[in-house]
Amino acid sequence: MKSKSWVQKQGWAGYAFILPNMLGILVFFILPALVSFVLMFTDYQFANPNWSFTGLDNLRRMFHDEQFYSAIRHTGLFLLAVPVSLVLSFLTALVLNRSVFLKGLLRGMFFLPYISSGVAVAFVWMLLFQPTNGPVNGILRWVGIASPPGWFADPDTAMYAIDIIQVWLMLGYNMIIYLAALQEISTEQLEAARIDGANTRKITWSIVWPLVSPTTFLLLITGLIMTMKSFSLIQAITQGGPSGSTTILSLFVYKTAFGYYEMGYASAISWFLFAVIMMITVIQWIGQKRWVHY
Repeated sequence: MKSKSWVQKQGWAGYAFILPNMLGILVFFILPALVSFVLMFTDYQFANPNWSFTGLDNLRRMFHDEQFYSAIRHTGLFLLAVPVSLVLSFLTALVLNRSVFLKGLLRGMFFLPYISSGVAVAFVWMLLFQPTNGPVNGILRWVGIASPPGWFADPDTAMYAIDIIQVWLMLGYNMIIYLAALQEISTEQLEAARIDGANTRKITWSIVWPLVSPTTFLLLITGLIMTMKSFSLIQAITQGGPSGSTTILSLFVYKTAFGYYEMGYASAISWFLFAVIMMITVIQWIGQKRWVHY
C-alpha cells in the first residue's frame, strides 16, 4: 500500500482556506435564494404576520403588470451600453497598444472610472448633465443647439444619459482586458500579413478581431450580467425617475421589496430576472461556437 504524498496529506488545508468563502456563499447567496423561491409563492409582507401561500398568483400578477413590462423595456435599453462599450474599448485598446505618447498615463486615466466610487461618479455626472447650467448643455448651446436635451430631467432622454455613464464606466475595464489579449498576439503573424499586402483595416478585421474573440465573449457575458444587476448608479442619480423612465428590473425588485414591502411579488420578479440572465448566458454559450476562435 502506497503512502500518501505530502500534497495529499495537506488536502485538509485547501478545504480550510476555501471554507470561509464557501460559508459566505451559502449564507449570503444560496440560502437567501432558496428563501426567495419559497416566498415567490406567498403574499408575505414585512411586519405582517398574516401571510399565506398563494400558488402562482404572483407570477400571474407579474405578467399582467404594465410597470413590469416597462421595466423590461428600460432594461433592454440599458443593455445597449454593453456592445457600445465593447466596440469603443476595443478601438481604444488598439490605439493604446501602439507607441503612443504618455501611453501608461492614458491607460491609467481610462481605467480610473472603473475603480472610482459609484456614488461619487453619479453626483459628478449629475452636475455635468444639469439641464440649465451643466457643462454638457453649455457646450451644446455654444455649438449652436438652442434647446439641448433635459437629460435626467426628461423621461425621453434620462435612460440615454444613464447609458452614456455606463459606457464610460465599463470602458476602462474592458480596455485593460483587451490590451492583455492584444499583447498575446504574435507579431510574426501581423508582419506576415503586412508583407502579403494586407492593410491595417484588413489585419484588424481578419486577424486581430478573431484572435481576441474569446476575450470579447468573456466581456460580453460578464458585461450583460453586471449591467442587468446594476443598481447603485441609477438609484443614486434618478431613483428610477423621472416618471419611471429609468426603472430597470433590478431597481423594480428593490422598490417592490423595500418600498412597498411586497416580498412575495419581489421574489417572483427576482427569479424572472435570474431566468433572463441564465437564458442570455446559454444563448451566448451556444452562439459563441460560430464566432469565437480558440
